[in-house]
Amino acid sequence: MQLKRITLSINGKQQNIEVQAEMPLLWAIRDIVGLTGTKFGCGVSECGACSVLIDGRLTKSCGVPVSSCIKKEIFTIEGSSDNLEFLRQAWNDINVPQCGYCQSGQLIAATSLLNKVNNPTDKDIDEAMSGNICRCGTYIRIKKAIHKAVALKNKGNE
Repeated sequence: MQLKRITLSINGKQQNIEVQAEMPLLWAIRDIVGLTGTKFGCGVSECGACSVLIDGRLTKSCGVPVSSCIKKEIFTIEGSSDNLEFLRQAWNDINVPQCGYCQSGQLIAATSLLNKVNNPTDKDIDEAMSGNICRCGTYIRIKKAIHKAVALKNKGNE
């Protein structure tokens, strides 16, 4: 179990860490860097609780070795972008979370969607969010919040 010193770029900040090269990115983010907003859900890249953006691509961090993320930009729920801020406001306005556990992954998936599609349809939202499981069933509120975030964004661009 040899440790390797690597530098990760997380939310625009360089993080110098010492880890095993094959450690899942999730554990480096949570346990080494201390950003605990990204959650452990299933450990097999199925539920979406651990979702982050790597170079803008939606990725389930529990299935990615930390060594594959060198020289890439990692964006977590602790980061900030225009789309994420509109989504946070809409999530709050609609009162989306119930237990809240999956919401960081849901917000990152929604951010990924809005980064690609300015005015998503219900079908776009369903497809983009299909990799994120909510045991409480807040899917209808999530969809409403994404539409509201688009309206807030468009209002700000008037």
